[in-house]
Amino acid sequence: MKKLFSALLFCLLFPLTALAQDYSDGHGYTTIANPVPTNDPHKVQVVEVFWFGCPHCFRLEPYTQEWKKTIPNYVDFQYLPAVFGRGWLNHAKAFYVAKLLGIENKLHSDLYNAIHVDHRRLNTEDSLAKFFTHYGVSEAEFKKQFNSFAVQSRLAQADARIRGYGVQGTPTLVVNGKYLVDAETAGGNDNIYKVVNYLIEKEHDKMQ
Repeated sequence: MKKLFSALLFCLLFPLTALAQDYSDGHGYTTIANPVPTNDPHKVQVVEVFWFGCPHCFRLEPYTQEWKKTIPNYVDFQYLPAVFGRGWLNHAKAFYVAKLLGIENKLHSDLYNAIHVDHRRLNTEDSLAKFFTHYGVSEAEFKKQFNSFAVQSRLAQADARIRGYGVQGTPTLVVNGKYLVDAETAGGNDNIYKVVNYLIEKEHDKMQ
């Protein structure tokens, strides 16, 4: 009965167009040559590789927020900040500070909007420290975490994972360490999560 309910819930939450579409390697997604193991074999992991300064990531964010409202409990969604250039590092560090302080969900979309809508130059330690004060974090606490070993460790782990995935740009969705989905392969932001949902179903079926 539990499995039946789960299957019915999946059909209700995930668009039927995504389930009916026949995607294949090179048509909707790209298969990773050497799959990267996930943390929990009982869940389908979905990772969004992103950069707060990326306009394409900013445009995808509303789609991501809406999609996150529909995912069932067997999907593990994670953001993973990329550092493909010197200007990317401080944003990645800020992401992990927010995560360590438990304000990631409150701050994530707000930081995108501050950069891309309000055109604020939030790319230095000091400017980011001031931004975090709006979430009850003192500048001293922000800077302590910003330069901490915990943040440095997470940056190194993120870099290793992104290299393992073979991600070349942002935003890129990684499904279960096996498939890459981006706007180009999916045919636009409107289709990205249709492809992701298709791959989630494919991977979840293997777990049954």
